[in-house]
Amino acid sequence: MEEVLSKAAVKRVRAAIEANSLPGEIKVLQESAKTAAEAAAALGVEVGQIASSLVFQLPDGSPLLIITSGRHRVDTQMVAEAIGVSKLSRADIDWVKSVSGFSVGGVAPIGWQSENLTTQAMILIDEALNDYQVVWAAAGHPHAVFPTSFTELQAVTGAKRMKVSKE
Repeated sequence: MEEVLSKAAVKRVRAAIEANSLPGEIKVLQESAKTAAEAAAALGVEVGQIASSLVFQLPDGSPLLIITSGRHRVDTQMVAEAIGVSKLSRADIDWVKSVSGFSVGGVAPIGWQSENLTTQAMILIDEALNDYQVVWAAAGHPHAVFPTSFTELQAVTGAKRMKVSKE
C-alpha cells in the first residue's frame, strides 16, 4: 500500500501540507476511505471527525468546495440560500477531477492541481468540525488521509465557516 504515497495527487497534498507548515503526516490506510464511515472505521475515530471535501457546481459554473463533517449530510438548499444562489448542483466525477485533480473518494481540501481552489472556488467549512480537536481529511487517494484541525483547514483554505446542516 505504500505505493499510494507515490501517486501524483498524494504528492500534491504532501507538498501543500509542507508549504503550509501543517504538522500532520499522510497516513496510508489498508482499507478504503471513500466514505466518511469507512475512514472513521479504519482510523478508529468518530465519523464526525472525518472532514469530507464535497465539490458542487454553482449556477455560474464555478466550483464550490464544502469541507463538511462526516456526521451529517450537507443541506444543499440551506447552503444555497445562505450564499445567495438558486441551487447547488452535485458535480459529476469527471468535472470534479478536472477542477481539483482528484478522483471522487480521494478529494482533498488542499493540493488542487489548478488555481481553481484559491481563485475561482468558493470554499465553506462546516462549523461542526470545530467540535473536534483532530479531524482527518482525504489526501488525494481513497487510501490516504491526513490529520489536521478545523482552525488549520480554515486558515490554509481561506474557507468561510458555516453551518451546513440542520442536524
